Amino acid sequence: MNHDNCLPRSELQVPFAAEPREVPALRRIIRQHLAHWGLLGVAEAAQLCVSELATNVIRHVGVGVRATLVVSMEGTNLRLEVRDPSMDQLPTSVRTEGQEEGGRGLALVDAMSEKWGVSLRADGKATWCELATTLTSPHGHVPDHRVSRADKLLTSYGQQVCCSIDLSGSPLVRAAEDAVRLIADLLHWVEAHGLDPEEILERVQSCFDRASAR
Repeated sequence: MNHDNCLPRSELQVPFAAEPREVPALRRIIRQHLAHWGLLGVAEAAQLCVSELATNVIRHVGVGVRATLVVSMEGTNLRLEVRDPSMDQLPTSVRTEGQEEGGRGLALVDAMSEKWGVSLRADGKATWCELATTLTSPHGHVPDHRVSRADKLLTSYGQQVCCSIDLSGSPLVRAAEDAVRLIADLLHWVEAHGLDPEEILERVQSCFDRASAR
C-alpha cells in the first residue's frame, strides 16, 4: 500500500478574536484537528505553541483584534501561524531571565519548535513556528509496525482464497490470538488515518449483529 498520499492534509484557517477566553477554544481545535490528521504525538507541543502565539497578539497587538490561526504542513513539519493586522509589533527572540511573561512564551516556542519567525504580509504579519513530526511524507502517516502489519493484510486480503485452521488444540488458540492482534492493528490503522476507532467498532458490531441474525 502506498503511504505517500493516503491522508490529505489541507490548510486549516480559524479566524478568532484576540481575547483570553478564545485561547482554550484554539487549544481544543488544534488537538481535534491533529487527531484527524493522525498527529496526536505533537498535539501537546502544538497546543502550547498556539497558546503562546495567540497570547502574544493579545498582549502586544491588542485585545479584540481579529486574528487567524493557520495550520498546514511544511514538508513533514507541522506549521502553525497566527496572523494579525499589525506590522509594528514584531516579536523577537529574547532572554528568558528577568523578562516579562510574553517573552518567556516566545522562548518556549523557540525551545519546542524546529524553527520560528515572523513573515510580513500585505494585510499584516504572521508569527509562525514549525514542529517536527515522524512523518515520512507530508500526506503519509506516522510509521507504526502495527499499522504496517494491517496495511499488508489489507493489501493481500483480496488475494486470499481460503485458509484452513486446525480446530483441535493449540493451533486454534494461536489463531484466536492472531485475530485479536489483527483487530487491534486495524484499529491503529483506523486512528493513524484520522478516523475514530470507537465509531468503527460500533459499525463493526452492528454489521456483525446483522450478519448473525440472518
